[in-house]
Amino acid sequence: MDTNTNPTQSPELVPPAFTELVEVASIGSNGSILFATDDWFAPAEWMLKDTEPVFLADRYTPFGKWMDGWETRRKRIPGHDWCLVELGAPTQIAGFMVDTAFFTGNYVPRVSIQGGTLDATMKRMLQTSIPRQVDSDDGGNSGTGRTKEELGMAELIGTDQWDVLVPRTELEPGYKQTRRHYFTVAKGKQALTVNHLRLNLFPDGGIARLRVYGEVRLNVPDSLSAKKSVDMIAMLNGGRCIDFSNAHYGHPRNLIKPSPSPNMGDGWETARRLDRPAVLQVNDDGILQVPGCEWAIFRLGAADGCWIERISIDTKHFKGNFPDNVQVEYARKGEQNSWLLLMEKKKMGPDRIHEFEGAELLPQKMPASLLRITIAPDGGLSRVQVFGTLTK
Repeated sequence: MDTNTNPTQSPELVPPAFTELVEVASIGSNGSILFATDDWFAPAEWMLKDTEPVFLADRYTPFGKWMDGWETRRKRIPGHDWCLVELGAPTQIAGFMVDTAFFTGNYVPRVSIQGGTLDATMKRMLQTSIPRQVDSDDGGNSGTGRTKEELGMAELIGTDQWDVLVPRTELEPGYKQTRRHYFTVAKGKQALTVNHLRLNLFPDGGIARLRVYGEVRLNVPDSLSAKKSVDMIAMLNGGRCIDFSNAHYGHPRNLIKPSPSPNMGDGWETARRLDRPAVLQVNDDGILQVPGCEWAIFRLGAADGCWIERISIDTKHFKGNFPDNVQVEYARKGEQNSWLLLMEKKKMGPDRIHEFEGAELLPQKMPASLLRITIAPDGGLSRVQVFGTLTK
């Protein structure tokens, strides 16, 4: 299953470069738990929460201390704990972050991570035979563990034979200085496209958060015709934020998540620009006349480019801090200095979806594989969708 080889853990305090790639395991990225050997103190689903872990000193449940993550009971039978994670999309994984925050005397001493893909039949069999409860803030699967028969059935799938992406490696306790553990996947394994992970705990204990970073492979069925409109900027379709000017309150990568934004913190929000005029004025179209702007660049999922037909910009939750206007430009891959205007500056309003199509978009001179979204003067957006057709 795995070996005691040299760990790939990064000693850096600054997050490694791979954390700028798409994150595919969190609940907001459609990640989920298919199976876990034990969920006694806290269910495995909580390890995939989008929020930062918290510690509530006086909170207890009928099963023990409440912990914000996945925590199994102290093992008193042979073996070790493990779980199966379904990623939001097929991914070539570059690295992981395992966070033991607040698990100080109960953290997992060692972990390993394997990657593979369950076919539809195996996945359905697992979900039918060993169903998981719908998770909730109260911990839907807390206080449960698998029977010997259920464990045997899960082992028959053979996930212990999957490719080892992180060999068995020691973790440190969840104090501020030691909680975050970064693992870079070996170059030879980064070419693998996987849909599922097996996270092994040796032998038991707790993990606060699991994050998985990599390159999503375009999740558009081959059967789609060239006339079928697809959200080309969506992270699950291979879209990715590759550059930006400012992300003071929220990263622009949030704009392309598959799930609705729960609050302002799950969007892209910049700081207030200090070059905004002391007294604001508008032109005849109602557009603020300001010298500065903020921008974010996205690589679209269509490798050969696409023809864009419709743009949806959502300012949900941004009621007093939405941008005055948004402009959209496009370019070919590798031609970031040759931007062409797709949508002229359009006024934004608070807490709503803005749709632009037809005559509101300028005719395209070539297929787009890059998109630059510019907001002025500053502010926040919740989600962006860019629908288009494949060139092939």
